[in-house]
Amino acid sequence: MSSPWAKIETPEPVNFHDIISEQVAADLAKKEELKFLKKVSYISDDILRAATSLETKLEQPYISDEVLKFPKAEYGDESIESDAEIARIVQYEFDREHDKDLIRNQDKYNGSSKVSISFRNFMRSSTSYDEESETEEVEDIAEKKDWDRFDTMERELGSMPTCGYKIKDGNIVTKHDTTMSGRRNACKLLSFPPEFQTGDGENFDLKLSNKVYNSLKMYSRNEQSRRHKIRDKKEDRATAVFGLDEHTTLLLYKMMNNQLLEAYNGVISIGKEAVILHADGCLDCEIVKVPKECVIKVFKTTLSEFKQRDKYIKDDHRFRDRIGKQTSRKTVHIWAEKEMANLCRLKKAGIPCPEVVMLKEHVLIMSFIGENYIPAKKLKDADMDTASYIVAYQQVVDMMKDLFHKANLIHADLSEYNILWYNDQCIFIDVSQSVEPIHENAFNFLFRDCRNITNFFERKLVPQVATPEELFQFITGYNYEDKEQLSKLQMAVKPKPHNLHDLQKDTVGSFDKIWEAIESQQSITKEKSELKKIKHLSR
Repeated sequence: MSSPWAKIETPEPVNFHDIISEQVAADLAKKEELKFLKKVSYISDDILRAATSLETKLEQPYISDEVLKFPKAEYGDESIESDAEIARIVQYEFDREHDKDLIRNQDKYNGSSKVSISFRNFMRSSTSYDEESETEEVEDIAEKKDWDRFDTMERELGSMPTCGYKIKDGNIVTKHDTTMSGRRNACKLLSFPPEFQTGDGENFDLKLSNKVYNSLKMYSRNEQSRRHKIRDKKEDRATAVFGLDEHTTLLLYKMMNNQLLEAYNGVISIGKEAVILHADGCLDCEIVKVPKECVIKVFKTTLSEFKQRDKYIKDDHRFRDRIGKQTSRKTVHIWAEKEMANLCRLKKAGIPCPEVVMLKEHVLIMSFIGENYIPAKKLKDADMDTASYIVAYQQVVDMMKDLFHKANLIHADLSEYNILWYNDQCIFIDVSQSVEPIHENAFNFLFRDCRNITNFFERKLVPQVATPEELFQFITGYNYEDKEQLSKLQMAVKPKPHNLHDLQKDTVGSFDKIWEAIESQQSITKEKSELKKIKHLSR
């Protein structure tokens, strides 16, 4: 058989007459061989003895030395003549090899798993082979030396009886003893986290009072909580690229569960402050009216490239009281709310822009400008002829004027990148940084917008493009260099402290009255100066 644990086939029955015939034939063949060897005269006696010994070895079964070691060790020098005993020894060796192979497979199968599986029920030998290994001497725990001073102190502290006191050297020592309590607190330092550096306190008698130990314990807890709150910077960089961190993903998932949106289709564009996604709106939504195709603007909350939001918010009476000492995430929430408010102003003033659907923290849902999942192109990427550029220029100029007078806003970041061209119509987008004219830098922002628009359409060879100064004067009615009149305009519309609660309302159309008041005041001043000159000349 190939292995000792293989399945043994049942031997076929043999006739006893055949067995006797085979033995007789073997004896006759052996006698014939001996007669033949004796008849050969040139064969020496040495060769004959070698042949006889070889014949004897072939008749006897071969048993290895390892197998014979077992009976010698068990029975001494006595010889074993019983075939059954030899068979038992051989079977023992086979069982031993079988069990060793099972142990190897068991160790390989379990590996480093905490839950292990035993093959002991499949073993053939009843004895454990672990007994062959050297037996370890049983150490007396009481006689073993302490590893360090902390082990000695723990043994002393553990010897305190349940009554709470013991007599040592003729004195009563309670569990509230100052020395014992200090040593107990020193032993508790070992339970602090590995990163808490306690130092080497085993080379001297370290004792800590309860006050010191409690302060160290509180500091360790605070340090642990602070470590758990630290975010993975690498993960922040990865999520800031697409703006979809775990919290944002959860918000989008809730919008789908609330049947506000049906599916998210991918990224449209990635900007310095936000990521634009396309989504399918749910037409059966009962909360708000959702268009078939939507745009999701996710403002970046981590590592945003746009870090100059303060200068656009600090003088905006709608949000400046809330900016304060806010975290970056809260600031982004205010920034998203500001864009929603500005878009509502543009829509109310009749200026083409995306329609707001819903705002949730830093996620703004708007109507999609485009058709069949294809977004409208920006003005810089649009494939237009000269006539279309002329029409676009006139639309942009009129929209800038309406934005200033009707919506009481200045875009503050207007360029060919923030204007869409769809169905022969210009559409303003990205108005989160838009400010009111009362902002201290409002007219600087407006002049910058005028310069950007003028430069773009001049590059497109649009005829009769106004200069930035002319465009600024067309929008405001004043020259950009006339700082005195512009400052008067800002002072005239600056809110009073007792009217701050009323400024949350839109002031659309208030600028026309202010301009008229300033112009009338200027005309009155000119008339008075002319009257003075006439009186002076008449004298």
